[in-house]
Amino acid sequence: MYVAVKGGETAIRNAHALLADRRRGDRDVPALTLEQIAGQLALAVDRTMAEGSLYDPELAAMAVRQSRGDLIEAIFLLRAYRTTLPRFGATRPVDTARMRIERRVSATYKDLPGGQLLGPTFDYTHRLIDPAMAGDEAVPAPERRALEGKPECPRVIDILDREGLIEGDGAGGDEPGDLTRDPVAFPAMRDLRLQALARGDEGFLLALGYSTQRGYGRNHPFVGEVRIGLVEVEVDIPELGFAVSIGEIRLTECQMVTQFTGAAGTPVRFSRGYGLVFGQSERKAMAMSLVDRALRADEFGEERNAPAQDEEFVMEHCDNVQSTGFVEHLKLPHYVDFQAELALVRQLRREEAERTTAADETRREAAE
Repeated sequence: MYVAVKGGETAIRNAHALLADRRRGDRDVPALTLEQIAGQLALAVDRTMAEGSLYDPELAAMAVRQSRGDLIEAIFLLRAYRTTLPRFGATRPVDTARMRIERRVSATYKDLPGGQLLGPTFDYTHRLIDPAMAGDEAVPAPERRALEGKPECPRVIDILDREGLIEGDGAGGDEPGDLTRDPVAFPAMRDLRLQALARGDEGFLLALGYSTQRGYGRNHPFVGEVRIGLVEVEVDIPELGFAVSIGEIRLTECQMVTQFTGAAGTPVRFSRGYGLVFGQSERKAMAMSLVDRALRADEFGEERNAPAQDEEFVMEHCDNVQSTGFVEHLKLPHYVDFQAELALVRQLRREEAERTTAADETRREAAE
């Protein structure tokens, strides 16, 4: 794009060298390993995988290290790498009902089948800096049984579904689209909207989800269930005639019970919003489910008058790689564009001065 810029190769090389030096930091301090980043900065790695739309903790840790902890830069790196990978097939839809649960909470039922499982969470911690963080934490390892996850539990949403008190999940139907391969056209179907939200910037979706709670969109949400755990990934092997497990991935799923609705001849029932994210990313999954419900306004005959209900606004602006690229390109040379606008402003000022002078002379002549 900037083919007219020449002569900066040496400066760019020096900038890269300085970046590498700053990234390494004090040489008297041991360098961070990928295992340390993946193990001790796991939530940063999980966000990088989720918004980079590539499940690979080691690659995500590498991107976090390379970006000096700038997660949007790390997500950009992971997305770029993803484009180089061949696509040789598709997995079966994961069954989150069979999740080996590490954390599972519901705000709708206190006593639910399988119980509440707090798991690893900041929810009940004191938001105070812990001086122990200055050294090596002496934390006893939890029981191995807790680490391995709780056996699968029935989903809270199924309790409401058995009574017909909530809409269906809309599963099945046409083959889902793929916004990474095909251009998005509006109006977009829910499958593409969910893909965009899953890859979307957490902060942007959090702000939109919060806006729906404050009245900018019809949303009165209850967390039906948030669950985090390991889900098996299976691939159909045509030669074998059955599916083969290729491993497990950690997912966060949120089922949001929202505004009830009804129509002529249809009993009143709750609607729902859905969020599914790589890793432990419950804030993102909750925000995603709030925005998903807001974007379904047309399905329920609701007026769309808030940003979170405008699918084009949401989908065109939630992607942090695209947003970052467009904002940060402003740092690159725009000399010709600016000089053209500068010349235009000067010309307009001259013309205005000439009109003012002419008007002053006219007034003086009239006064004489």
